[in-house]
Amino acid sequence: MSEDINGYSALTDIFVRECSDILGENLMGVYLHGSAVMGCFNPDKSDIDLIVVVRDTVPDDRKRRFMEMVVTLNEKAPAKGIEMSIVKAGVCRPFAYPTPFELHFSSGTLGWYKSDPEGYIQNMKGEDKDLAAHFMIITNRGKTLYGKPIEEVFGEVDRAHYLDSIWSDIENAEEDILDNAMYIILNLTRVLAYCREGLILSKKEGGEWGMENIPERYRVMINTALEEYSSAEKAEYDDRLAVEYVGYMLSEIRAYICE
Repeated sequence: MSEDINGYSALTDIFVRECSDILGENLMGVYLHGSAVMGCFNPDKSDIDLIVVVRDTVPDDRKRRFMEMVVTLNEKAPAKGIEMSIVKAGVCRPFAYPTPFELHFSSGTLGWYKSDPEGYIQNMKGEDKDLAAHFMIITNRGKTLYGKPIEEVFGEVDRAHYLDSIWSDIENAEEDILDNAMYIILNLTRVLAYCREGLILSKKEGGEWGMENIPERYRVMINTALEEYSSAEKAEYDDRLAVEYVGYMLSEIRAYICE
């Protein structure tokens, strides 16, 4: 077992072993993305982001075993838990958008699973625009935990699809900013960094980019978000300035989305 760095490596080792046992020859690979591969994992603020790639459809009996496994592991995970999707190799290369998935789990869906596990198995499948952003991080910064190398499994995510994916994640920022300021502030900086310079950044890296590239009047607020992101504490923000900041950032980003 690998060294348990920041509270996730031992857990991902178990996840990989269980995936192999449950999915058998259908398993093509397990890939880590998100803060764990971008140098800014915080056990108080980060989840463990995983993509499982399979060769063919996963039968319901295997999905049941898989969900029992991932829910058990989620109880041992850091605060925000595990977020993972199972996808077929055929939608990874060439990349399909919006991207179909076989199964998804996050702490946000745990209540549904516990209240109706059979309904969850039957209905937790479909298409997810967020997978374009996840695949982009995997192809640029991800880590293979098991199976075939990333470059053999994942095709290119084109700019238009990636922009649509990240826009869907921020389009409600004006409504969300007062409830989740830290996430919105840093997420907007990394989105604009991609729009302007093609950079694939973590929220922390996005905030650091913002400190150099966003108008000075917003930099104290960005720095506050960076400090909150790296700690276990919750910060306070100037609500009027935060709303103004979101308006400015969305206006800048829209200019690239609408090109």
